[in-house]
Amino acid sequence: MNFKEAKQHKKESLENADDTVLNLFHVVITPANTDESAKFIEDFLKSPESFNDESCQEYCSDGEYEVVSFKKDTESN
Repeated sequence: MNFKEAKQHKKESLENADDTVLNLFHVVITPANTDESAKFIEDFLKSPESFNDESCQEYCSDGEYEVVSFKKDTESN
């Protein structure tokens, strides 16, 4: 999906998620390309607060995105 579609999908996902999911998981837009997504997530995990939805665009070479969720590091919370 393109970035605009991914942003809408993320918004809907967050609206439909319960508080437990929101507290335990990151929900982010990443490049659809696996290698680009892995690099984005690696960098994101170093400093989640410094990333926003638009940050993923710097990592994407083809304009295709997806919305993913993954468990937060609860040890640092």
